Amino acid sequence: MNYIDEFLLIAVAHFFAVASPGPDFAVVLKQSVQYGRRNALWTSAGVGAAILLHIAYCVLGVALVLTQSPALFMALKYIAGAYLAYLGVQALRAAKPTNTSSEPTAKPSLAAESSWRAFRRGFFTNALNPKATLFFMSLFTLVISPTTPVIIQMGYGVYMALATWAWFSILSLLLSKARVRDFFQQSGYWFDRGIGIILIALAVRVVI
Repeated sequence: MNYIDEFLLIAVAHFFAVASPGPDFAVVLKQSVQYGRRNALWTSAGVGAAILLHIAYCVLGVALVLTQSPALFMALKYIAGAYLAYLGVQALRAAKPTNTSSEPTAKPSLAAESSWRAFRRGFFTNALNPKATLFFMSLFTLVISPTTPVIIQMGYGVYMALATWAWFSILSLLLSKARVRDFFQQSGYWFDRGIGIILIALAVRVVI
């Protein structure tokens, strides 16, 4: 069988999926502006690594179990919504102004966050994203043939993980540029409030 056509379909579908705004983008933007390039790159690595988790359960057939168990899938949605809401509340709590002056000031830099924590934040954001779960379930049931060897399917997964990591790493490099960070940080706590509201809105959307 010619797997080139199958791979091209997967590559195109994955590109549009990863490029569409969602929780992953919101978290990478937040990390880039608040903590800087190194932190955002580790967060991007976590997002990319989570793709391998989706591939693993699809190859093992767990995706089929999820499609046949609405209660289990709903539980996943609630867990994902709770995690996004938690991140949103964290951002809102960090948005409390520290000065009483009417003059807008740039928000001071936050304390450094460990690489492992940044990686974990990106990993769980993607791993618990029902949108990603639905995408990979559809991919493995509608695009990838059941006769495609497991090793080829795993190869597709490695490609998508690397492509996801590369995409968000590029975004991290762009969003963490000094001029971009300064632009967002000039808004001070308003940026945090905006990101917090977006994450909470995404949590509600995920559940509903």
